[in-house]
Amino acid sequence: MERTTWTGRELNDVLDRTSPVVRVVQLEQSETVEQRPSNAPLELDEIEPYVREVLDGLDPALIPERSARYRWSKRAFDLVVAVPGLVVAAPVIGALSLLIRWESPGPAIFRQQRVGLNGRVFTFYKFRTMYTDARERFPELYDYSFDSSELESRYYKQAQDPRNTKLGVIIRQTTLDELPNLVNVIKGDASIVGPRPELPEMIRHYRPSDLRKFRVKPGLTCLAASTGRNTLTIDEQIRADVEYVTGQSFKLDLRIMLQTCLLYTSDAADDLLCVDLGGRRIIKKKNN
Repeated sequence: MERTTWTGRELNDVLDRTSPVVRVVQLEQSETVEQRPSNAPLELDEIEPYVREVLDGLDPALIPERSARYRWSKRAFDLVVAVPGLVVAAPVIGALSLLIRWESPGPAIFRQQRVGLNGRVFTFYKFRTMYTDARERFPELYDYSFDSSELESRYYKQAQDPRNTKLGVIIRQTTLDELPNLVNVIKGDASIVGPRPELPEMIRHYRPSDLRKFRVKPGLTCLAASTGRNTLTIDEQIRADVEYVTGQSFKLDLRIMLQTCLLYTSDAADDLLCVDLGGRRIIKKKNN
């Protein structure tokens, strides 16, 4: 297969919704799957049936079936990483729990509903980094009734989020808020590597072909996080998740994990980041 080099500047073009390949897929799916009206809200108990119905209507060729060996190996790897990881991180988890409760009133663990495999809604665990009354103080930040076209300019995280506590800012910057995610991996709700677990309120904005990302378990890290971290728009992150599902392999999982570790722990990751995907190499070089 021909190998193409993608620079960081070219990544946005590769993930662009309007690319010819994506347009063909969308045209094919529009003939068999009805597009859900923009901004039509879904109740929690409606999400899984809706996602399953759409996935069943998609062309099977668009969702490669992974072997049982790969699925079992991936689950075993998740447990080998998550169980010891949770044990080693226990002192840090305990200390952070005390600090979070000391800084602001409320629980240390934040529980949130997310959408995972086949549209199943599950409880996602993270350290609380925001004020408990953030929804009342900043209701506009919880309004998901925007037009779906805005996904191309919106981001999941804000650079300066007024909802975060002072300690929460530090915890988020160091990604320590994600340590409780290991519980989700052990429970089987998530995997170490996989698409971003989505907010239920965001499903209304997904096109049918985008829902392919829910054919696999969500992950603690993903292709988008390892290539662009918080620099990609919501639209670009969804495209990266779909790309991951299409090219999913154990080799790709290991490369994403390695790249994520480099990205979060070393400035050297800014100089050269690369990951193979279906015979193509994504490379992000530091801009001088």
